[in-house]
Amino acid sequence: MKLMQYKHFISTFKKCKQRSNPMNPKIFVGAAVGGMIAILMIFALPGTSIISDVGEQGFLSPSTQEQTVLPINIELFNFSILEIAESQAILELEFKVTNPNFKSVMLQHVKYSVYHDDSRIAAGGIGSTPEGFLASPNYFIVLHERPLIVGEKIIIENSGNTPVLWEALTNWKNSGAELNWRITGEAFFNLSSLTAGQENILSFDFSKHD
Repeated sequence: MKLMQYKHFISTFKKCKQRSNPMNPKIFVGAAVGGMIAILMIFALPGTSIISDVGEQGFLSPSTQEQTVLPINIELFNFSILEIAESQAILELEFKVTNPNFKSVMLQHVKYSVYHDDSRIAAGGIGSTPEGFLASPNYFIVLHERPLIVGEKIIIENSGNTPVLWEALTNWKNSGAELNWRITGEAFFNLSSLTAGQENILSFDFSKHD
């Protein structure tokens, strides 16, 4: 009798032990994979932007491709002469950029040409267009209604073939008599988002007589 009771106890103990075995680790791996797939599907949803920058709608806002991008505003902030010598002159050119969009704007590149009496005396570019994640682009983030000043120094070499220009530059530095200047160019910008749409271009034209 006692032997039968002992065998019954052992059998019951084994069943309980089998029921208390830990969950199969494959279940946890499957759950983790499923979670990753769900996250990737969110990134791949059409018409959805994960990063909304400073937009009003926040996380998971509608794609910027479906939104109207308001043009940025560019003003001539500073155009002046810093130094002049026999061999070269150094000018400074700065623009004030304002963003009316609720999202931040990536100002990729500003190319310009500087003229005196309708003759081009300098040309250049500020910033650069980003090309892939491995590149080191030089671009600017312009926040909503927070103006940004961008610019650079321009070096003009004295070739000896432009005495009229050099006299005008010397007078500008010494007496404050400005050149008869004109500055034209284009600004390339876009909403700073992983799903930003095509590039936007704004042309500008400033002159001494504006």
